[in-house]
Amino acid sequence: MEKLIIFLTVLFFLSSFTSAKISVFNEFQADNPIEAFNLFPKRPVNIINSSDNGDLSHSSSKIVEKRFKFPNFYDPSGATVEELGHHAGYYQIQHSHNARMFYFFFESRNRKEDPVVIWLTGGPGCSSELALFYENGPFKIANNLSLVWNEYGWDQAANLIFVDQPIGTGFSYSTDRHDIRHDESGVSNDLYDFLQAFFTKHPSFAKNDFYITGESYAGHYIPAFAACVHSKNKAKKGIHINLKGFAIGNGLTDPAVQYEAYPDYALEMGLIKKSSYNVITKMVPLCETAVKLCGTKGTVSCMTSYLLCNTIFTSIRLLIGDTNYYDIRKKCEGRLCYDFSNMEKFLNQESVRSALGVGDIEFQSCSTTVYQALLVDWMRNLEVGIPALLEDGIQLLVYAGEYDLICNWLGNSRWVHAMEWSAQQDFVASPEIPFEVDGSEAGILKSLGPLSFLKVHDAGHMVPMDQPKAALEMLRRWTKGSLLLSTSTPQTFVASQ
Repeated sequence: MEKLIIFLTVLFFLSSFTSAKISVFNEFQADNPIEAFNLFPKRPVNIINSSDNGDLSHSSSKIVEKRFKFPNFYDPSGATVEELGHHAGYYQIQHSHNARMFYFFFESRNRKEDPVVIWLTGGPGCSSELALFYENGPFKIANNLSLVWNEYGWDQAANLIFVDQPIGTGFSYSTDRHDIRHDESGVSNDLYDFLQAFFTKHPSFAKNDFYITGESYAGHYIPAFAACVHSKNKAKKGIHINLKGFAIGNGLTDPAVQYEAYPDYALEMGLIKKSSYNVITKMVPLCETAVKLCGTKGTVSCMTSYLLCNTIFTSIRLLIGDTNYYDIRKKCEGRLCYDFSNMEKFLNQESVRSALGVGDIEFQSCSTTVYQALLVDWMRNLEVGIPALLEDGIQLLVYAGEYDLICNWLGNSRWVHAMEWSAQQDFVASPEIPFEVDGSEAGILKSLGPLSFLKVHDAGHMVPMDQPKAALEMLRRWTKGSLLLSTSTPQTFVASQ
């Protein structure tokens, strides 16, 4: 029975490729079994005709930003939102046709001199408000749609930016479909323009250390964005951005390595039987060949590899049934495997939209338009640009919750260990030590020079949601250069054996 399921899955994807060549972004992709991974809404959002929202206050070319006060905020300690600097709004993207990118900016609860940290949620096409309200933002949403302080919000250690990107995600929008991005060059250039607008508006923060963070498909965004910022700094273009490092959480960065790890992780965690493993691994060589043809700039070959390689994950997914592939300890309930409906309800309240100044734009968690536009980008290897950043002293932290299947720690550990740079052999040979928080082991860490890898215990795909205290401590130590704060008996990763 298991072999039959796998065989039918392969036929399904391969037979779909013919129609995909005719229209890469057709309805087949929206109904693809991978859709739940991307938290799809029911329809695309935020590509607005110029006549649709003529009343929007941000329809002019100037920068629009406002300090805001969320309604229904409650804190038992008596603290108020006004005590901290909170901003939200739109910046026009300079080199776009007519795009505006929406963001939240929360000044540090500690001190303004703390690092500036930008967070990018993946998808592709999922809003960073998912992280803001469910992971590492200053607030959590209660069931009655009121807000309470998040005691482990990353604004306790940093000045924190959440941005809806690429264009068409969350509240970000354009009146021109030419602003939909299909590759990381377009995505990172838009983000760079966003930062230039941000630091123009907030020049006092431009001198602060700057870090790029995010998770999931941001494993693509983050390396490309870091390389873009670093290259423009070296060329002395624009406002200098004091880039110190970038962190990828449970990301998709090197597909060839990570897709090969799917059956190994599933077998190791008891999700599939050895007989199924033997069948699924037969797909790996074909996937690897297809990914090599895709490379970093392929088009049709990248779609071919997307369709071929996803037979590996889909075969496993069919075998594990209703197991949550973001956190294999849990049951997947509903289209999203998690219930994020309170966020959409909250952000679509008229009082909230008025506070944020977003006009009539309807918020939805994720955009099918953005997702489909980046399918060609999915299987491209973003690891290739990282060694040059390491050689120039830019810090990289790759971390992963141990119970995530979709972007599992094993695949992430393998590409980090396999990455060729001047200190690769020393990194591979370096010891693995416990990452301790309040005297308890919260993960296993390997760190050498600018490169660190952290396997986080008792966490799935969204580490700051599952282990908020450990995630905040991770950020605080990393930005201070003290991840190796505690040491004890070395341990061994499976991936490095």
